[in-house]
Amino acid sequence: MLTWWMWMILGLVLLACEMMTPGTFFFMFLGISGLLTGLVFWIAPDLPAWVPWLMFSVFSAVSLAFFRKPLMEKFKLSGRGGHKVDSLVGETALALEDIAAGAIGKVELRGASWTARNTGDQLIQRSERPTVERVDGLTLNVRSH
Repeated sequence: MLTWWMWMILGLVLLACEMMTPGTFFFMFLGISGLLTGLVFWIAPDLPAWVPWLMFSVFSAVSLAFFRKPLMEKFKLSGRGGHKVDSLVGETALALEDIAAGAIGKVELRGASWTARNTGDQLIQRSERPTVERVDGLTLNVRSH
């Protein structure tokens, strides 16, 4: 059974986790729920052992359901971290290695290394600048000019 101060520590640890994973706003609400549960359990220590767990669950579910989405919209973090990888279509990458037709290799785009599939009929040579045609997950489909 967790005591009131254990709930408080749990809440603080969850808030610290939010600071290490910015932009998710999951741990923040769980941390606040842990602190609220600890506070209620401190005020009423004679509650049955299952009540704090129920309160933590309800506080977490309600706060996530009602406050997370508006907070994400306020900070413009909805979707995939605010950056759409599909916006890479049409951009020019830099081949970091030779990529045979139909093969997979590495390209650099916007300062990051990406896995790329050569969808063209020609070899893409190292230092060549292919164009991004499509994005499949974290793989760029590229073609030589």
